[in-house]
Amino acid sequence: MSRSGYNEDCGSGWELIRWRGAVSSAIKGGRGQAFLKEMLGALDALPEKRLVANALVTPEGCCAMGAVALKRGTDTSNVEPYERDQVAELFGIAEALAAEVAYINDDSFSYRQEAPEQRFVRVRAWVVKQIRSDR
Repeated sequence: MSRSGYNEDCGSGWELIRWRGAVSSAIKGGRGQAFLKEMLGALDALPEKRLVANALVTPEGCCAMGAVALKRGTDTSNVEPYERDQVAELFGIAEALAAEVAYINDDSFSYRQEAPEQRFVRVRAWVVKQIRSDR
């Protein structure tokens, strides 16, 4: 299973429609927009422009949300990165947003062989695209 909690059995029909609605609301809402802006700043502040998959912070680097933790000086050692409720609570965001960011960071299946530097470029571009200019 992935950190996002998404899988091939994610569901269809109304279950999937409700989930995608929750993701959209989490991204467009004030709390989500504030987090995405903070994440963009944290990504840009990374000394090495690279992201790892399947973890928040490791000796090899961090994921997109891990960059926020590093910038905040937040200890992630007691958070299980595969428990999106814990991750969401740590960052003060909706579970749907935590799952979506984990998915974008880790699970874009066509990018399985990408280098950490390529992952950084792709994820940063996604974050920029999600930030609303009217906020």
